[in-house]
Amino acid sequence: MDVCLVIRQRLEELHLEQRDLAAAANVTDSYISQLLTRKKLPPASNRTDIYARMEKFLKLPRGKISKLADHERKEELKKHLVEPPTPLLKEVRELILSKCAPDKERQVRAIFEKQPFGELERLVIQKLLDVVKNVAREELESENWLRLVARLVGRSYEHMRVIVLEFLDTDVFNVSVQDCDSFLDPLIESWNIDLGTFAMEVVLNRRLAPGHLKKFEFVEREAEPPREEEPGFKRFLRDRVLSGDALEEEIAFLKRLKFNGKRPTPLYYYHELQNLRDPLHFRSPLPQGPHAGMPRQSKAERSVAPMHKRTEAKSVEKQLQFDGRKKAMQRWAENKRSRSKKPKGSK
Repeated sequence: MDVCLVIRQRLEELHLEQRDLAAAANVTDSYISQLLTRKKLPPASNRTDIYARMEKFLKLPRGKISKLADHERKEELKKHLVEPPTPLLKEVRELILSKCAPDKERQVRAIFEKQPFGELERLVIQKLLDVVKNVAREELESENWLRLVARLVGRSYEHMRVIVLEFLDTDVFNVSVQDCDSFLDPLIESWNIDLGTFAMEVVLNRRLAPGHLKKFEFVEREAEPPREEEPGFKRFLRDRVLSGDALEEEIAFLKRLKFNGKRPTPLYYYHELQNLRDPLHFRSPLPQGPHAGMPRQSKAERSVAPMHKRTEAKSVEKQLQFDGRKKAMQRWAENKRSRSKKPKGSK
């Protein structure tokens, strides 16, 4: 059973029309018609809210249509993987090159023509798609943004929602002229690339996209050799008095500490743990969200926690010192008894 069959069957059971479903999903009648006639592949479930709207309208269990859609998309992807990729349309390539920085356009065009749909061309279009898709995905629920883009490209609001859903499913091998006219052209002002390092800069339309400039860099770095855990850190973890209440993120922080030839003791890690927890050592973030208006703690209330931490740390340190002296006295007593048991005259 596929998406088309489930939707058709449910519409018949509820005596509803395709246009009713289109209105509930905030898309055009023609888009629903193309989905139900299998002319269009269902959009990915993680990129759209259309399935939640459909399931609610058709009174279906939550996730039923989206799971069928994801399965259908996987099967279709398997078919495409065995087919060789086709180069970009001429109109798409010309638009991409027209947005390139003037001082690089001739070089980039020469590479594109010498290696049609080669590594550089795929890299450029992929990054441009990523930037514009991120904007479209963030603004999909913004009616004002959709209406603004719709006016710029001469579309209705419902039609624009359909175009966004289809664009979010577009990949580097299937960029269409509509994708260029509706998104790449209005959202991207220009792009530039360093042909030595392949670092890219993408300048976006200020009216349509937050974050005017996007940068991408590709830097080769030497992999750091794996480091062995410090002996003191291992003993710290084994000692439940010192590390018994340490959280996973605290242990991960302590593990990342580096020392130039020095060998810290378990007590050092305990002190570092207490320093990490002490609010006196860190600035508190500014209040945000629904609790921003809550009354602040008094100075006395804020001072209780760090005082308690310091008192606790001192008590543990004293206990460790006491245990160390106790063990030293026990060793001294044992050595004294062993010496007294030796016969006189023996060496």
